Amino acid sequence: MTGDTPMMPLDGVRILDLSRILAGPTATQYLGDLGADVIKVERPDAGDDTRKWGPPYVTGADGKPTRESAYYLSSNRNKRSITVNLASPEGQKLIRRLVAKCDVLVENYKVGGLKKYGLSYDDLKGEFPGLVFCSITGFGQTGPYAKRAGYDFLAQGLGGLMSITGPREGEPMKVGVGIADVMCGMYATTAILAALRHRDRTGQGQQIDCALLDTQVAWLVNEGVNYLLSGQVPVRQGNEHPNIVPYAVMESSDGHFILAVGNDSQFQKWCDFAGAQDLAEDPRFTTNSLRVANRVSLYAAMPAYTRQKSTDVWIEGLAARGVPCGPVKNIAQVFEDEQVVARNMKIDVPHPQAQSGTVPLIANPVKFSETPIQYRMAPPTLGQHTDEILRDVLGCDEGEIAALAERGATTAIGAGGDS
Repeated sequence: MTGDTPMMPLDGVRILDLSRILAGPTATQYLGDLGADVIKVERPDAGDDTRKWGPPYVTGADGKPTRESAYYLSSNRNKRSITVNLASPEGQKLIRRLVAKCDVLVENYKVGGLKKYGLSYDDLKGEFPGLVFCSITGFGQTGPYAKRAGYDFLAQGLGGLMSITGPREGEPMKVGVGIADVMCGMYATTAILAALRHRDRTGQGQQIDCALLDTQVAWLVNEGVNYLLSGQVPVRQGNEHPNIVPYAVMESSDGHFILAVGNDSQFQKWCDFAGAQDLAEDPRFTTNSLRVANRVSLYAAMPAYTRQKSTDVWIEGLAARGVPCGPVKNIAQVFEDEQVVARNMKIDVPHPQAQSGTVPLIANPVKFSETPIQYRMAPPTLGQHTDEILRDVLGCDEGEIAALAERGATTAIGAGGDS
């Protein structure tokens, strides 16, 4: 890049994205945010499954819903879309031509799914020894579950997360977003960056094997190690923390607030502000270890104090004393919050089909001092950049572009692709 536009961290890196749904697209969106040229390969006519995961959809110029769902928009910005029919020999040849121009290939086909197209890692590594090939699956490339289809919900259940989420009574509970997918995408992103570093030093590419289940188990973090160390199986504790007390949603005079006491000094400060001298001096509660052991008694005693003040009074008073606390907001309130607004966490990106001319998206949370994130492109419409990619990346002329569409390898713009 030239002029006043700063160079981005991944300028010059090109990603061939054969993934869909959420884990793979999360990884490639992040790489696109960092400056990589991400070429999203989609099935002609159908595209990424999440295009149909609505409503809501973007409202078009005619006031009617378009094909662009909110779900799809959430993880596909800073990419270019090309339609390729992998079931056709011409489409498979086209993918190989694109691989030759790319540094990284990301895919989330079932184990062995690309083999039938001659596009597995084993098929490509000899011809492209520097290729970083990232495979994202439900259960990984090996093991007794390898060939099973894997989804976020299954990973949350099988990986133990649902057993520690939700209230003590009632059914196990998943997290409200596809967090196993998102975290797998984040692990994949860091793995890809590490593999690129290795490739740049040695010239050697490699396959990365990322699984929803593996990553879910990895981020059980303290609860997983609690079990490994103690042999005691963690249970659901609602909003309470297994190792810190008090750390919960508390009732106020007009609603609720979060109290997250992290040490003994903070507990004493809470007691002082609450006027709970009896709790401050109670030998059962003087240290965190004692409070964890006597959590039932402490939580039973605290509402008599927390109900005496409003949520705002608790938050202002405790924050002034350095005691972690906060409100419980709905999502509308989140995007109105002054801190969220100040951090520019909502962005508006120009979109060719939106009635308003733009679509609202959630910003990348990373702030760089020298290479800021740039929102160069809205999530692409299906096949929006097919001709552009064929022309600019592969050097195809108009005749070859038309011939590829005629032979069923791609869908030409205006013949099924979205403009």
